Amino acid sequence: MFNILDIGAAGLTAQRVRMDTIAGNVLNAETTRNEAGERVPYRRRFVVLEPGDANDPRGPGVHVAQVGLDSSPFQKRYEPGHVDADADGYVLYPNVHLPMEFANMLEASRAYEASITMMETTKAMLNSSLRLLA
Repeated sequence: MFNILDIGAAGLTAQRVRMDTIAGNVLNAETTRNEAGERVPYRRRFVVLEPGDANDPRGPGVHVAQVGLDSSPFQKRYEPGHVDADADGYVLYPNVHLPMEFANMLEASRAYEASITMMETTKAMLNSSLRLLA
């Protein structure tokens, strides 16, 4: 009976990880160097969700299977005065496209809200059932 709340909690957790990943992409949309200071742009990340509990794939709910790296090519811009420009004057920028990230963020936000609504409805139904039994 309380599994439905676990399903909702799993959905909330999965969407929170998606939102965190998207926020990282937006934050690094102009990052042209890696942590070591090398001219390697940030690579867009995405979340892969799988059905079921992480410990029991046959169970209800959803879980984050992995956070993957987008293998699409980096953006190449002609900026000869930039400190990270190559010999031809081109700078490699991350493969992050802000309109797509904003659409993904909106989708994750709506899914998060849907999980909250489902949990609130379930809670109200359980309370009504307990009142009828009392």
